[in-house]
Amino acid sequence: MPTEPALEQRQLKRARIAVAAVFCVHGAVTGNFATRVPWIQEHAGVSAGQLGLALAFPAIGSSLLMPLSGAITHRFGARNALRGLLALWTLALALPALAPNVYTLCGVLFVYGASAGMADVAMNALGVETENRLGRSIMSSLHGMWSLGALLGSAAGTLAAHLGADARLHHVVAAGVLTVLGLAACQGVLDLRSAPGEAAPPRFALPPKSALIIGMVGFCAVFAEGASLDWSAVYLRDVLDTSAGTAAACTTAFTLTMAVARLAGDKGVDRFGAVRTVRGGGVLATLGGVLVVTAPGPAVAIVGFGLIGLGVAVVVPLAFAAAGRSGPNPSQAIAGVATITYTSGLVAPSAIGGIADLTSLVVSFGLVTVLALGLVAGARVLRPGARAPRAPSAEPVHPA
Repeated sequence: MPTEPALEQRQLKRARIAVAAVFCVHGAVTGNFATRVPWIQEHAGVSAGQLGLALAFPAIGSSLLMPLSGAITHRFGARNALRGLLALWTLALALPALAPNVYTLCGVLFVYGASAGMADVAMNALGVETENRLGRSIMSSLHGMWSLGALLGSAAGTLAAHLGADARLHHVVAAGVLTVLGLAACQGVLDLRSAPGEAAPPRFALPPKSALIIGMVGFCAVFAEGASLDWSAVYLRDVLDTSAGTAAACTTAFTLTMAVARLAGDKGVDRFGAVRTVRGGGVLATLGGVLVVTAPGPAVAIVGFGLIGLGVAVVVPLAFAAAGRSGPNPSQAIAGVATITYTSGLVAPSAIGGIADLTSLVVSFGLVTVLALGLVAGARVLRPGARAPRAPSAEPVHPA
């Protein structure tokens, strides 16, 4: 018969696998959607400018509704809340392809983003709690699983587009499959519940000061990530006069670098700690930015973008982990950090384009380099602190 500590560790390992599967499913929804955006644009009959406006609505929905996740978790428990919110997110995948015009597209993308954000907060809060109980870093690899899910979803979407499949059918089928997989994964996560009589968190509240400070570190990382992801191919094409194939390969290499770094990042965090890992990442990202803005040719720029990806990959997972340990209400703190990072992801592409219009893309990535240097200065706010204890009635380790 296994001893009680051994049984607890086995249950925690199952919970870790389950929450990793949840992250993968969440990412797969994004990958399936992103590959069919051209089909959705054509079906809805929207211009490039209207599409750009519509694509802002997921971030708006996420930012406004993420704080609700804590109240939902308080009422229904962590496992049931995640089960419902993740199903809402996977089913929302079917909505955008049904939109007949720009107005309905904006509306369904608001719902799509709101469900994404609420599920995001719930799964990150459970990830932080699982990490705390295991006593070692897992948040980086969880976000790596999200990236892996996005890559798998993109592959499925690319295949569907190549076969000429109607995106409405593709997304309905994908939504059904991912909902089943998501519900199955949720069965294994920790089932945490609030203590009887414990006050519910506010539905809408300003994030705590600790989350604002941590969020600014995440802002720097996500700005560099979003700028590189959306503009690296354009930079190689317009600044360094490369072929379309080489430019696209740079974006692919950046994405793969991010995924691999996140999957492997926990070992670095366990060995060096969150602060030194982020400082080292900031140094790498800054060096990458310098290489990009001074690159005489595409090879140097591709290395530079790769270093940016490598440097910022683990910052957001560590920011969520730090937020979850920063006070008695992990969901509220994580929602605050997530709101700031989502805002950064929304602002970065347009800010890079605006600065480039006024000056040049080289100057735009000079700003990215400065923000990467900010990671070196701000890393100390991710130092692990004392975690407020959970209510004693929270179910300890019964994930199934």
